[in-house]
Amino acid sequence: MGTGKILLGVLAGVAVGAALGILFAPDKGANTRKKIVKKGDDYTEDLKEKFQEFVENITEQFENVKEEASNLVVKAKNKAEELEAMATAEVNSKN
Repeated sequence: MGTGKILLGVLAGVAVGAALGILFAPDKGANTRKKIVKKGDDYTEDLKEKFQEFVENITEQFENVKEEASNLVVKAKNKAEELEAMATAEVNSKN
């Protein structure tokens, strides 16, 4: 099970628990609704932060892979040039 699924499950559990706690608390309906809205806003903000961290992490990993691929291309080009020079030298030595 992935970390994202676990995190989502925990957040969902916390949200349900908080909502049930607020609904069963002895308070006026208007106050209860305000609390539910506030908790919902808090959870939305937390999810936005977690999503932003996730996007930043993926972006960083993508940049790392892109850099590694670029390095591999440069190495492959250098090796091809080296092999071409060796082949040219071999042909010239036989003439």
